[in-house]
Amino acid sequence: MQKIFLLFFIWRIGLFAVTSIATQVLPPNFGKSFPYYEEELINTDLPHFIWSFGNFDGVHYLRIAKDGYVYQYTQAFFPLYPLLIKFVAFLTFGNFLIAGLLISNIAFFFALVIFHKLVNKYHGGKIAFWSCLFLLTFPTSFYFGSIYTEGLFFLMIISVFLLFDKNKIWLASIIGLFASLTRLIGIFLTPSLMLGKKVTSLIPLLIVPLGLLVYMFYLRIEFNNPFYFLTSQAVWGQERSTTQIVLLPQVFWRYLKILATTNGLTLLSAAFELTATVFALAILVVAYKKVKTEWLVFSFLAVLTPTLTGTLTSMPRYILVAFPIFIVLGLIKSTLFKILILTIFVMLLLISTTLFTQGYWVA
Repeated sequence: MQKIFLLFFIWRIGLFAVTSIATQVLPPNFGKSFPYYEEELINTDLPHFIWSFGNFDGVHYLRIAKDGYVYQYTQAFFPLYPLLIKFVAFLTFGNFLIAGLLISNIAFFFALVIFHKLVNKYHGGKIAFWSCLFLLTFPTSFYFGSIYTEGLFFLMIISVFLLFDKNKIWLASIIGLFASLTRLIGIFLTPSLMLGKKVTSLIPLLIVPLGLLVYMFYLRIEFNNPFYFLTSQAVWGQERSTTQIVLLPQVFWRYLKILATTNGLTLLSAAFELTATVFALAILVVAYKKVKTEWLVFSFLAVLTPTLTGTLTSMPRYILVAFPIFIVLGLIKSTLFKILILTIFVMLLLISTTLFTQGYWVA
């Protein structure tokens, strides 16, 4: 626990430090990215190195927490996280930004502890420690501590698999319900939990999807569209297809054309998204027979599903929940090779954190 806390503390303070320096090396780009940053972030009177972790989606979560789904197309964001922000804001004297950051960071710390415990059980303490290192230094790990669902959602899925491992199917399924009320891919815990549990396999089938169904019922009542969370995705400028499935080879071909015809930040973003996706899928393939099957089932579904919308936008962030990736990296025998990967990860993390906290799109 002490080692994990130390790793988390260094990671959190390090990201704050990077953000403080970012203002000196890169001009801000907030106004071009989203229209509400002054109202939701600047007006909190908090220093930049804190409020900048509420960028992009964070602003929308804050607005939902304050006002509900009164703003058009915010229905793309699932309700549990903003509901928690609204509740915790009572403890932070109405400061929704601090409430969101507390939820994300506290949740991620406990997720890290559980992740270490889970990996330690099957691969030993050394591999567990390395796995945590790779997770913390991954180029988009700053999202775990931002006003995004990553920290909370990661805690849920890791807790589900730990409870599943202890054969506590009911409790695992209930937490899975909350996961599907946090992000759509939470429903993919269902096929994972149903593996090899015989009669009890029906429990997650009945319980886990209830979170999504509750949200769909709400959308049907309030907006007469139970699939509003899906159809609203198309307006966020990510070129997602919500009316047809686009196969992965088609997406890869599209990205190869982007790489051949663009330049600047567009080129870098496309290269980052494509590289992250290929890297994640390759490592998950390698993970076969190295990690538990139920972990892989969830991870493959979580990684592949967003690609079916015809774009790899946000994939460097989405693959964070595919935790077998970090276990496989921890299993690498060569310490020198692992240090090399960590070094590359850290450099990319510094760059991506700088871009994100200055208002540039990362993932």
